[in-house]
Amino acid sequence: MNTQAHIRWFAETGADDVALVGGKNASLGEMVRELGSQGVRVPNGFSVTAQAYRYVLDQANAWPGLRATLDGLDVKNVDDLARRAQQARDIIQSAPLPEDLVADITAAYARLQAEYGETLTLAVRSSATAEDLPTASFAGQHETFLNIAGQARLLDAVRQCFASLFKDRAIAYRVDHGIDHFKVYQSVGVMKMVRADRGASGVIFTLDTETGFRDVVFVTGAWGLGENVVQGTVDPDEFYVFKPTLKQGYRTVLRRKLGSKEIRMVYAKAAGRETTRNMPTPLEDQTRYCISDEEVLELADAAVTIEAHYSRRSGSPMPMDIEWARDGLDGKLYIVQARPETVAAQKPPGTVDDFRLNAKGPVLASGGAVGGKIASGRARVIHDVSELNQFQPGEVLVADTTMPDWGTVMKIAAAVVTNRGGRTCHAAIVAREMGIPAVVGCGNATTAIRTGDEITVSCAEGSTGHIYAGLLPFTTTHIDVAGLARPQTHVMVNIANPDTAFQVAQLPNDGVGLARMEFIVAEHIRAHPMALVHPEKIDDASVRDEIAHLTRGHAKPADYFVRQLSEGVATIAAAFYPKPVIVRMSDFKTNEYASLLGGRWFEAAEANPMIGFRGASRYAHPAYAEGFALECAAMKRVRDDMGLTNVKLMIPFCRRVEEGERVLQAMASHGLARGGQADDKGDKGLEIYVMCEIPNNVIQVDAFARLFDGFSIGSNDLTQLVLGVDRDSDIVAFDFDERDAGVKEMIRQTIEGAHRNQRHVGICGQAPSDYPEIAQYLVELGIDSISVTPDTLLRTTRDVLAVEARLGRAPRNTATGPTFSTFTRKPS
Repeated sequence: MNTQAHIRWFAETGADDVALVGGKNASLGEMVRELGSQGVRVPNGFSVTAQAYRYVLDQANAWPGLRATLDGLDVKNVDDLARRAQQARDIIQSAPLPEDLVADITAAYARLQAEYGETLTLAVRSSATAEDLPTASFAGQHETFLNIAGQARLLDAVRQCFASLFKDRAIAYRVDHGIDHFKVYQSVGVMKMVRADRGASGVIFTLDTETGFRDVVFVTGAWGLGENVVQGTVDPDEFYVFKPTLKQGYRTVLRRKLGSKEIRMVYAKAAGRETTRNMPTPLEDQTRYCISDEEVLELADAAVTIEAHYSRRSGSPMPMDIEWARDGLDGKLYIVQARPETVAAQKPPGTVDDFRLNAKGPVLASGGAVGGKIASGRARVIHDVSELNQFQPGEVLVADTTMPDWGTVMKIAAAVVTNRGGRTCHAAIVAREMGIPAVVGCGNATTAIRTGDEITVSCAEGSTGHIYAGLLPFTTTHIDVAGLARPQTHVMVNIANPDTAFQVAQLPNDGVGLARMEFIVAEHIRAHPMALVHPEKIDDASVRDEIAHLTRGHAKPADYFVRQLSEGVATIAAAFYPKPVIVRMSDFKTNEYASLLGGRWFEAAEANPMIGFRGASRYAHPAYAEGFALECAAMKRVRDDMGLTNVKLMIPFCRRVEEGERVLQAMASHGLARGGQADDKGDKGLEIYVMCEIPNNVIQVDAFARLFDGFSIGSNDLTQLVLGVDRDSDIVAFDFDERDAGVKEMIRQTIEGAHRNQRHVGICGQAPSDYPEIAQYLVELGIDSISVTPDTLLRTTRDVLAVEARLGRAPRNTATGPTFSTFTRKPS
């Protein structure tokens, strides 16, 4: 045998060499050879080839024994699988490495030492010839050995990697995917060890793993070695970067979430050998991000480059699953693995699965939602791997965390619930691949849930998943929206929660007619803006401490408000980009503001907050002007720094023309001047709309049209003020009806007045969502857009198409309509 048959350096191989060096090594070689000059940094190394693996087994005459060991195996028999797998590994580990192969590995090791120095340690990683394929991911199936030093340990690690081709999980995975055990061979990658034990590491996906949204890079990370992120033993930091604006040169993180990162994996010696162990993460490191924004963007650049390269090679979009590490010694970021993403990318375009929970029960535990689905069944709490043989098909697996060896059990589970882990951990990855929901990082799942409990696992309520007591009814609707025609009237969507934006954006829509700022403030910021500007005015030490905890890591509390609000709005804007997203400036009432952290020090008690100090009246008022300045700073950041110029702003509850003038002056002073010419990228200047929800807006529509670029009818408040009905009062609720002739007349006058002044006019109130006849009335009047809640979007679109057909208006495309398949699960 010649050395070239045994050893191939990464730079000598590429993506076409999977049969020679396996999927993992082929990808590393492709990146070293093709992408190194484009800034993708990969540790250098070499592959012990699949041909060398075959050579070892040929010389030992090991093939007959392996075939006999696996003949007639039933992988569903977990105990028999474990016994036979161990026998197969023993056969391989007992096969001696031929002398010429040992010499070749030793020489390559010496060459790598000459490049990096005598202190070099190695990562030794399995790379099977059926691994990291576009249709199947072998993630975690085979062995990896880290921080290897010395010839003897290197040779032992190579032998163990060869044997790991027959780990229990790898055998079961091949059976499940119809892959012949003896047509898969093992290569081994030997590369410079990136000292992430002294730095950080994590995983990158070039799409959103929950929804399949393709325009983001999703980065996760934690302190120490990456095993904790992959296996789900830590809750990692999460970052999103928006690809379209990144490519335009905007250098900002779209959104982030601080993980708890309670432990970090480092190296340790045990019985004279180098091993790994978890240590508590210092509190200071738990409460700060493991990488800087600049490092997130460097990783995003590399991810976009890798995705573009593999997409060009395949001739079609190729989302990627990438592992990264930051070396704590040299401070550099490295890409240590890249493979095709094999779950979300396989979802057919133009299809939406909608899961709706039809009842609620007591919440037993909550955590990160994975999969967007709902499932129910009896719980099986697994405290130790020895209990896995008790697991029954259709049960819900509840555990502290899951391991790669558990694949056979997870395949028959209805859902998975774990105490620990983030959305890129092993449990999350396998659950997505199996098509089942998972709730990870609950913290208390194994104590709050008992074996035999009947539970419902819901991942269909945003980024937080809940485990409810009982078998609750839910409805599943599969919608093929690819064929839905688009009416001449724009049908937009109302949205408040950034966590649902990527999913909602997959529905056919013309953008966002109303993005509510209040949800982001209440749920993500949680503190009153004035309390962040003037925390010294709060005379309760416990509230000040809570604000200090919320805003830790920021130069001043107000910066926390700007970043949180801008990232929440930007997430919605990115989801629908480049379609318009109309963001309404804050419209809390005084009682709602007072309920925010620190709010009661800055809000007066009002007898009727519904028609009190709200909307535009607050913005230039001394009691709130500094808070409004923070809102403006956040929106300026979204448009100017983050590049999301599809954002338009809207002023709510603007009572008088003079009030509108004051608000626009205030906005201009904060860098949000209305109008302007298109820039060199073709982006238009800022458009500012006004809500039409007060009779005076209708009566003076011409005057308001001179100030604003468009109108959005708020039918809720307009109905309240036309009919004189307090919509917060249950006593007179029977008189609140948007279909009243007086309300409809006000709507008619608004549409005609807006068009008379060449202004856009839409509606974002609840009426067209609740009443198809209102939608019909609006279309007949020629309204420009109708914005409705996501759950009524498709129905409203069909209603609008029907009205337009009757009026002789052709749709904007020639498609016909969506198809629906609905199933309701009722408790047995």
